[in-house]
Amino acid sequence: MSKLTLSAAEKIVDTALAKGGELGLKSLTVAVLDAGGHLVALKRQDGSSILRPQVASGKAYGAIAVGAGSRWLDENAKTRPHFVQALNGVAGGAIVPVPGGVLIRAGEGGEILGAVGISGDTSDNDEACAVAGIEAAGFSADRG
Repeated sequence: MSKLTLSAAEKIVDTALAKGGELGLKSLTVAVLDAGGHLVALKRQDGSSILRPQVASGKAYGAIAVGAGSRWLDENAKTRPHFVQALNGVAGGAIVPVPGGVLIRAGEGGEILGAVGISGDTSDNDEACAVAGIEAAGFSADRG
């Protein structure tokens, strides 16, 4: 059985930040949460604005909360806005329902080990960096 260790979380974060640099993205903040929604690792690049840690964590938390990457939340915010609004209310406003929150799975369709949330560039670019980090650590990425 795979496990999300601190070492694996650090590899995810460092790879995601390196991918952002490779793509020439704006300053990123990367949060890795375990399956219970607890913060395992967070890095905020120089120049990241002050709410980026909360946004990154909110993307990851939302993914864990619904068991799907935050792209799923984004689609549902468009088609079922009352549901996503109610869900966010129940979560105390902790969910950020836009792409950039990606589940970490133990293999394709496997157990949810946690989630990565990234904030700083476009949601699609944030998501791409999260996927790069998750895959580099040997896990499967679930975008939703």
